[in-house]
Amino acid sequence: MIQSLFARQVFILRYENSETVNTMKVEGFLASLRNAETISGLFGALKRSGTPVKELDAQRFLIIIEGDFEGRRFWTEINGERANHALGDAMLNSSSFPFRCRRAYTGGNAIFVKFEDVETDKFLVSYRSEDEGVFYIVEEGRAREITEGEHDKLKGEMPEFKIRSMSEEQMAGMGAFFG
Repeated sequence: MIQSLFARQVFILRYENSETVNTMKVEGFLASLRNAETISGLFGALKRSGTPVKELDAQRFLIIIEGDFEGRRFWTEINGERANHALGDAMLNSSSFPFRCRRAYTGGNAIFVKFEDVETDKFLVSYRSEDEGVFYIVEEGRAREITEGEHDKLKGEMPEFKIRSMSEEQMAGMGAFFG
């Protein structure tokens, strides 16, 4: 209970620092992830919620997740590369919200990247663990589920994933913030 209250407080503090995401919509999305009892259940919740491109209050986001499910890691890949590498410093300009699943020692972060910052019209997104995954192709802002075989075949054909990163002024401000 105390940990839940702490997580909610962290969520509220992070939200107050982020003007991009509506609190109630995010809480609803995170609640769907919290109900997962397995990694398959987590990936199913992501499918049902309409990821990887999700609209919240008329603003679209690319949803990235990463975390741990009872010792088994899960992550997001973009064009076959871990999302945190593909996004680079654009991750600093995104909203991140922690979530816990039903079982002990499960949870992670849901990262909301403004879709308007994505400069590539066609790319692949996969939510993965060591032994399973859900695969999508995003074309002109619309996501469509594909098979793992299609994903592997298309990886080499994808253009370079580009996302608008922070300006030099923003980076200088972050440098001043972090010391």
